[in-house]
Amino acid sequence: MTEFAVIGAILVGVLGLLPLIVSSFLRNVDAGTIRMVSWLQGSTVIYRGPGKSKEIPLFTTGTSISSKVINVDLDITDQTADVDDDDLPRPIKVRILASAIVSVGDSDTMIKTAANRYFAKPEADQLSTLTDLLSSSGRRAINLLTHDQLFSAKAPVKHKANLPATVVPVVTDVVPFAGQDDDDDPLAIIIRKACSRELTDLGLVFNSLNIKVVASEVAEARRRQSAAEAQANADIVSAQQTRRAKEAQIEAERVISDRQRELEQTKANNAALIAQAEAKRQEAQSIQRSAELDATQIAQAKADGERVRIQATAQAEADAIKIRLVADATSESIRKVNQAIKESGDAYFRYRQIEMLPDLVPVIADALAKARMISIAGSGGTSAPENVTNNIASVIQTVLAAQMVTKGGLLDGGGEKS
Repeated sequence: MTEFAVIGAILVGVLGLLPLIVSSFLRNVDAGTIRMVSWLQGSTVIYRGPGKSKEIPLFTTGTSISSKVINVDLDITDQTADVDDDDLPRPIKVRILASAIVSVGDSDTMIKTAANRYFAKPEADQLSTLTDLLSSSGRRAINLLTHDQLFSAKAPVKHKANLPATVVPVVTDVVPFAGQDDDDDPLAIIIRKACSRELTDLGLVFNSLNIKVVASEVAEARRRQSAAEAQANADIVSAQQTRRAKEAQIEAERVISDRQRELEQTKANNAALIAQAEAKRQEAQSIQRSAELDATQIAQAKADGERVRIQATAQAEADAIKIRLVADATSESIRKVNQAIKESGDAYFRYRQIEMLPDLVPVIADALAKARMISIAGSGGTSAPENVTNNIASVIQTVLAAQMVTKGGLLDGGGEKS
């Protein structure tokens, strides 16, 4: 039992120490880490994470360095290479805030150099070393560029800047080198070219430069000028929009005024048409009233005419009746006179002649005066004096009969006689 216990303890100890032994031979290399393992004969093996590195305690020496990029903030203040019209230096003070990105080289040689020269320094010294190196390269780049080239976006840049009258830019050719992109900034190109050898000596490479701010009095003046121009343009646009809005409002008011004037004109025309229609209606009513009056008058005239006609007819009929009665009476009177004369003979006739002598004498005289007596001897043996006497007697008899009939004397007498 004791032997089994010892064997079990040994096995447990071996199983417990086995992970430690394996981990001492195979070590983890994390991502962003480079593991350098040196052997006794002086050879060095480099392991890039993530992965495992083979190491034997007491026979190898290992160290780890970071393969992550290093971000260095730069605050550079210096003067540009601008000149005036007489080619005299007229530098412009600028301040550049930028961030540079560097990293460990990819080759084993550069990794060894970085481990021995850069990462062997304390961490504070590492950052200050990069800051000084990049800042000095940045100042050299600023001294080689003009003010406008610092604001350019591409390389190479070859133009004159729009500077104040006292400043004329220097035409500078920035020649690209191997590995340069067309979109690189001239400042980044020069800094990369200037510091590439120093960074290589440290086992590092320059990746990129991000310019955050380029500040200068000229840039500020231009910014203010641009802001003023933008504000002026905005004011102009606003004024134009206001003017257009005012013109549109005036045009709308003019259109409304025209429409109102047309409406008033239409109302006036309609009022005139209504007045004309009313006048025509009144005229028609007047004509209708006149026609009705005329019709009434015509009807009244017809009624009056009918009445007059009836009255005239009645009067005519009355006159006819009267005439018939007079004629009848006259005929009756003549008949009675004739009868009286027939019955009484000459005595009655003479009596009436004597009674009516006062009335008959003037009439007989007048009748004899107007009569034209022409005596013509007849063939019967009657003489002219006899004819005259007979004519006069005939006239007297006629007048006497007429007077007797007119006055009704014979009628009265005849009545009395009868």
